Amino acid sequence: MIDVQGLTKRFGSTVAVKDVSFQVPTGQVLGFLGPNGAGKTTTMRILTGFMPADEGSATIAGFDIYTQSLEVRKRIGYLPESAPLYLDMDVPDFLSFIARVRKIPASKITGATNRIVELCGLKQVMHKKIGELSKGYRQRVGLAQAMIHDPDILVLDEPTSGLDPNQIIEIRELIKELGHEKTVILSTHILPEVTATCDRILIIHDGRIVADGTPEKLASQAAGESTLWVTISDMTDAPVSAFSRIAGIKSVAKASENRADKDGQRIAMKLHPGVKPAADVFRCAVEHGWTLTELHTESATLEDIFAQLTR
Repeated sequence: MIDVQGLTKRFGSTVAVKDVSFQVPTGQVLGFLGPNGAGKTTTMRILTGFMPADEGSATIAGFDIYTQSLEVRKRIGYLPESAPLYLDMDVPDFLSFIARVRKIPASKITGATNRIVELCGLKQVMHKKIGELSKGYRQRVGLAQAMIHDPDILVLDEPTSGLDPNQIIEIRELIKELGHEKTVILSTHILPEVTATCDRILIIHDGRIVADGTPEKLASQAAGESTLWVTISDMTDAPVSAFSRIAGIKSVAKASENRADKDGQRIAMKLHPGVKPAADVFRCAVEHGWTLTELHTESATLEDIFAQLTR
């Protein structure tokens, strides 16, 4: 559905996007992640026709974004981070206006509006001007304008910004449901939201794609960063020395929060990929007469992976 090949965009001497390539099939929710200034917003603006690239090509639903721009725009719904709203219009008039801009036939505007109002949970504010709405409801109206023409592709930049926890859950479920039949690109800084919503993750850093895969795949690639945490009664250096000799443990270090007045010391053991030395650590403690009050493995999270790749 989306095919991007070698996109490059320069702003003077700054290269914002560097040879970016990826494909997104129909029915996939893609999380597009990156720190501020990484190039993700520039990439989305190129794909949605807001600016041209300097190099590379892209097709959306088989249409070239440069030579067939109008055909591409018909098939895209775009919600930028700052929703494009007319604050002096009331909600029904605004949605009707957007429907006409999107060339929805007059006989179908009421049906399209009713459908999107139900989908985005706007019934309670249909009598209000957009300028009177909370930030959360304005975000919902922005989402409604992106979806009113039932596009094949949705490009959403921070779609849950300003929503309360219940609304965030509702929008996440809506995005997942839409992903069954549409192509969705979701840009967000809220990493747990990506894990809860997306089938696949692209991480962009310094204008380049640095990771591409499912959340599970990216986590497995960082498996070598798993940590086995132990809290043990002995406050000496003996446990560190003993645990260092166990196979599969990459490094052993005392945790920074250890204090002499505590009942034991906390130790962090970095593990090699695929190893599970907890049983050996337990046996070692028993042999030395040490009491364990904590023994658990902490795997690398998406936050860890993001930090490793973009630091």
